[in-house]
Amino acid sequence: MLQSAVPPSPAPVWADQPIALVGLMGVGKTTVGRRLANRLKLPFVDADAEIERAAAMSVGEMFERYGEPYFRDGERRVIARLMDGAPKVIATGGGAFVNAETRALMLRDALVVWLDADPAVLVGRVRRRDTRPLLRGRDPRQVLEELARVRNPIYAEAHLRVSSQQAPHEATVSAILRAIGR
Repeated sequence: MLQSAVPPSPAPVWADQPIALVGLMGVGKTTVGRRLANRLKLPFVDADAEIERAAAMSVGEMFERYGEPYFRDGERRVIARLMDGAPKVIATGGGAFVNAETRALMLRDALVVWLDADPAVLVGRVRRRDTRPLLRGRDPRQVLEELARVRNPIYAEAHLRVSSQQAPHEATVSAILRAIGR
């Protein structure tokens, strides 16, 4: 019995639009993003830093004073502003892509790269800094496993998936460059 083979989907081609990095906290979006931008000779933008600048307060303060929905609304507006068509590398917050409106905008106006890592790898990374509102007073492994369970199916909608495991960030940058044909 013959089965028809479906040809694989072609790999996304980077067309000089923004490259948006998505994934769980601690996966390396900011560090990898800076290095990727440097290798591509593009500007780098950290969406969380832009949100903090626009709100004149830290992400943690926004969560504490106004709650996550307030922060996510500001995040959506800032990312919409960053999706201006100009080539750049954008590191987004871990929850940005979860918002359906933000996700649709990013998928339309950017090449979205999901940096994926096992929560066990991320636990060691996130313990280094106490700036993550979703982890305050909670077990990082438990939080990351729950976030992965909920968010990974959404992150899977990204144009590309690149593994970010226990390796130098430069390995992740090189994997992205290979994936986009650079």
